[in-house]
Amino acid sequence: MKNSLKVERAIKNITQEELAREIGVTRQAINSIELGKYVPSTVLALKLSEFFGKPVNELFSLEEGD
Repeated sequence: MKNSLKVERAIKNITQEELAREIGVTRQAINSIELGKYVPSTVLALKLSEFFGKPVNELFSLEEGD
């Protein structure tokens, strides 16, 4: 699954640590999501969507084979 979290963080000028704190997860979780190593739960995806003010499908998109 592809995501645009790194880009959205850059736009808001926040670190992984700051985003993690706001969402209630670890910095490592944010890093893993950004690297595509971890697919977030529905609840986490919705929290990220709300934080960035973007629909979930703008933050995350399926890749071929997902």
